Amino acid sequence: MKNKFILFFLLSFSSLAQTPILYPEAFLKIVQAYHPIAKQAGIGVQKSEAQILQARAGFDPILSHYSAKKTFDGKNYYESHAPELNIPTWYGIELRSGMENLQGTRLNSSETLGETSYMGITVPLAKNLFIDQRRASLQQAKLMNKMALQEQRSVLNDLFSDAMAAYWNWVKSVQVLKIVDQNLRIAEARVSFVKRSVELGERPAVDTVEATTQQQYFDNLYQAKWMEKENSRLALSVYLWQENSTPQELPLEVQPAEVKNEMAILAELDLNLSSLLEKAYANHPDLSAYQYKIEGLQVEKKLKFQSLLPKLDVSYNALSKGLAPSLETRALFDNNYQYGIKFEMPLRLSKGRADYQLAKLKIQEESLNLAQKRQQIQVKINSYYNQVEALKKQIQTQEKALSNYQTLVKAEENRFAQGESSLFLINSRETKAMEAAEKLTELKAYLFKTIYALQASAGVLI
Repeated sequence: MKNKFILFFLLSFSSLAQTPILYPEAFLKIVQAYHPIAKQAGIGVQKSEAQILQARAGFDPILSHYSAKKTFDGKNYYESHAPELNIPTWYGIELRSGMENLQGTRLNSSETLGETSYMGITVPLAKNLFIDQRRASLQQAKLMNKMALQEQRSVLNDLFSDAMAAYWNWVKSVQVLKIVDQNLRIAEARVSFVKRSVELGERPAVDTVEATTQQQYFDNLYQAKWMEKENSRLALSVYLWQENSTPQELPLEVQPAEVKNEMAILAELDLNLSSLLEKAYANHPDLSAYQYKIEGLQVEKKLKFQSLLPKLDVSYNALSKGLAPSLETRALFDNNYQYGIKFEMPLRLSKGRADYQLAKLKIQEESLNLAQKRQQIQVKINSYYNQVEALKKQIQTQEKALSNYQTLVKAEENRFAQGESSLFLINSRETKAMEAAEKLTELKAYLFKTIYALQASAGVLI
């Protein structure tokens, strides 16, 4: 079907039952491709790229044309046409070339009558020599783009962590429901067996009540676990979206991937504390974003320092007769030239000193934030690492405990068959074994959730 949910293109199917299986890798691809938060993070990057283009506009050549004419009382005061091309450069130098056609009878004595052309240059010798607003804006826009990329990584990192927590909670609820269902089926079969035994006079009638009570307990527990499974499925659906930004509920028939060897999976992941800390310090998106922000403030600091310098601009125009500028080599101050020098300096520099001081304080403030964030990340990584190590040991112990409980159940069933035990003891052993199996499932799911949280805390989940 044309509108078939994209999820099924990323599902794998078992060769026997054709049951759709949602693997964690496929699930993350869906989240990254279609979740609104992931799309919004991408929009942030696109906006920063547009801001770079906006900042480059400060270096665009400008073509201008000025025309003016004045007549009064039948007299032609002046008529002027003056097109000009102005080319700003990265180093603060501006190149220009233009033409001028000036006619009239009432002109200023400094004006040149007729057709002239020029080629000129303006050079800042103090303020704005090493950096100006145009260069600072472009540098900051590029840094903002790098920040946006890191913020996108950070958003996806957190989104993936939350999504995988929902995934493994769903896995746990599905597996627990299977455990309870298996115990319910055993209890139902035992009720039938006991009823036949009572009818044959081999068991007392009270055993029917004991077996039925156990079946009812598992039946109620099954309903509770089924509700938990459905709720976890709905919670997982929060992260499933279609290409057209329409939310999609996870189909009932989809099952999670069966994890058979957790330790083999763990061996493929980087769970080394020193390695994770090193990667976090080098490339954590939150730390990188702070570093780029500080670099942007350092650019601002350099720009504000220019306010402490005097403004000294020198301009020079090589003049030519006619509308075609002359490219011939000649002495700069021999003939046909125009130059100007502009000097400007506030006597107290109050604004410049204040702006520069504020720029330095902003850098100090963000440097402290960076140090604090670095410490928070280190503590979080250590905390999750300790949880992972503790959970691995708990799982090993719980696996042994489950094996022991299952052995006790079988032993009690053998004793019951020989008339040496009771249904009460069997039910008690089964309940303990089921609780141990459920606890083991919860520990494994919690381990995987913690592993993804550990990867996210180090900034390497995306």
